[in-house]
Amino acid sequence: MNNLNITVEKRDILGKKVSNLRKVGITPLHLYGSGIDPQSLQCDTVELSKIISQAGTNIPVTIKVSGSKDDSLCFIREVQYHPVTDRLIHVDFFRVDVEKSVRAEVPIMLEGTSPAVRSAGGTLLQPLQTVTVEALPLDVPASLILQADLLIDFETKLYVSDIAVDSSIQIINDSEELVASVVAPRVEREGFDESVVTEENVNEESNDSTEDSVENEGESESE
Repeated sequence: MNNLNITVEKRDILGKKVSNLRKVGITPLHLYGSGIDPQSLQCDTVELSKIISQAGTNIPVTIKVSGSKDDSLCFIREVQYHPVTDRLIHVDFFRVDVEKSVRAEVPIMLEGTSPAVRSAGGTLLQPLQTVTVEALPLDVPASLILQADLLIDFETKLYVSDIAVDSSIQIINDSEELVASVVAPRVEREGFDESVVTEENVNEESNDSTEDSVENEGESESE
């Protein structure tokens, strides 16, 4: 698969002073992983935000450090945002060996429209949004596809075992784990307000009980 590329620079500013970088549109990075010493880097925030939105955590990114001849194939491992402003404040990149398998979370996409939704008014549920796969870095898929058209009724379900992948990719999740299904619509009885009826019944029972109590007291006094 075609991976993304971004050029970054070495970073000399460390500690609390990195806040000055953020003020001028620069985000601090941390690069670590296979075959390298950890590196403090920095990158234009706008360009970095574009890469994050495109790569997620399962699409490899080639990191090019200015002034260096060596490139690093990496995955995004952690993205930090400011808790109040939601501004990007830090990113960790993990360098991988292209010849060694890695594990990554891959999103599951449902394509098409289920007949049980279109014709029977059901609601499509997808309790499993991602699966863990193991593959060589460049073989990790951007997403995995399941056809919602296969959900023809409320009894039909889609499981991890229904996801087709190349032989170079292994899905780690349990094959019997539920991915998607369609639930039937709720059936409401017309002209029936259960809360009102219940309240009326309670009031009637309460009145009956009070009347019986009064009658019994009257009988006791007459005796």
